[in-house]
Amino acid sequence: MEQLEGRNPVLECLLRKRREVRRLWIDRGAKDDKRIRSILRLAEIAGVSTSRIHRQELDRMSEGRVHNGVIAQADPLPEWSVKALLDHLFGRPEDPFLVLADGLSYEHNLGAILRTSLGFGVDAIVVPTRRGATIGPVVQRVAMGAAEVVPVVREGLFSALKPIKQAGIRVVGADMGGLPMGQADLTGPICIILGTEGRGLSSKLRQKCDQVVSIPLAGKLESLNVSVAGALLMYEKRRQDGWFEAKEEG
Repeated sequence: MEQLEGRNPVLECLLRKRREVRRLWIDRGAKDDKRIRSILRLAEIAGVSTSRIHRQELDRMSEGRVHNGVIAQADPLPEWSVKALLDHLFGRPEDPFLVLADGLSYEHNLGAILRTSLGFGVDAIVVPTRRGATIGPVVQRVAMGAAEVVPVVREGLFSALKPIKQAGIRVVGADMGGLPMGQADLTGPICIILGTEGRGLSSKLRQKCDQVVSIPLAGKLESLNVSVAGALLMYEKRRQDGWFEAKEEG
């Protein structure tokens, strides 16, 4: 079982219906606002066992320390391998769009990247098996429900890159000194590699890239936070795809 903390993560989990919510606890003193009513309604429809308890009990239960009066226990998110994911993606008309992130140790960065990935239609995030933040309550809260939709695949990065490249997906690394992103071709099937927080793209991962791109910056700034850099690259890829025009027309 996984613990979800906060009104938005619990509400999104109930709305998305990607996994079963088994137990729900709500602060008995919580104001009866729109989200609380929606959570209770969806929980009742799904037959979720619900309890009203004192806030102090929720504080003791909380792992992320910011529960906003709501905690739930749910089945684990589905697990994917890169190979299984690719088999699934190539059964659709859309080009695969992956993000490979090397060592996101800060939970807020992983949560922010998940949220942005959902917004820009990223199919999955690939992270190292043994390094980086896990999908715990803090990541769930920052991701605002995106973790329910965007798979996080834990796999050795070099092992993951092999089937990605064999599938004809171009691998584009983000690092200083690369071609400015506006001059690079980011259309079609693509996997964007984000380096580690602080150190950037490793030399070994850089060698695996078909192309390396950079984000032009002013003010003598050398780099951006990894989640911000990821968001800009996702935006640029979708801009080149003509994705925003298609969304407006749709």
